[in-house]
Amino acid sequence: MFLEVNNIQLFYETKGTGRPLIMVHGNSEDHTIFEEASEVLKDRFQVYLIDSRDHGQSSKTSGIHYEDMRDDMLAFMEALDLKDVVFYGFSDGGIIGLLTAMKTDRITKLITSGANMTPNGVTFALKALVKVFYFFNKDQKLKMILEEPHITPEQLATIKVPTTVIAGEKDMVKLEETKLIARSVPNSKLRILPKEGHGSYIVHKTKIADIILEETL
Repeated sequence: MFLEVNNIQLFYETKGTGRPLIMVHGNSEDHTIFEEASEVLKDRFQVYLIDSRDHGQSSKTSGIHYEDMRDDMLAFMEALDLKDVVFYGFSDGGIIGLLTAMKTDRITKLITSGANMTPNGVTFALKALVKVFYFFNKDQKLKMILEEPHITPEQLATIKVPTTVIAGEKDMVKLEETKLIARSVPNSKLRILPKEGHGSYIVHKTKIADIILEETL
């Protein structure tokens, strides 16, 4: 399905019934990375799987910024009048979740995986790899990784909803960055998953569904 927000078309799929659960993918991915997890989650939630702008089947844009993607999520929840929302975001989706939770009371539970506050919050290896790919393809989504976000602890302190901050033990986001997010968000919980990488427990996996179920009991 498509929903017009902020002069673009957002593509989304919905599954199940119950409390609304929004799931947002990472950079250069789309909603299908959650296909397996959503099959588990649909028994408890009405799951909304969204393609962020410039991703998947959603509209391509001439510029892309995390704040724009935040505004899309705010408009999406407003248009569908979603309340008591669980918001789960992976990587870029986690950044979007942090930014969105600062601006709305429609989200009542936030779960992030592999989010970062600044471009320097990711490992040197990831930044180097992104720079190489961007040099060759000039993809604006990769440029965003190199230049954004710029989230401060003071901004994170404005998030009032219960929050679970997750990362893999071998994540591409620096451990100190993940810990800083958890320290800065009031009423937050930190989970570092042993032996897991950035998306090893998420992309086409059901483990993230089990985690979401645990964190929303």
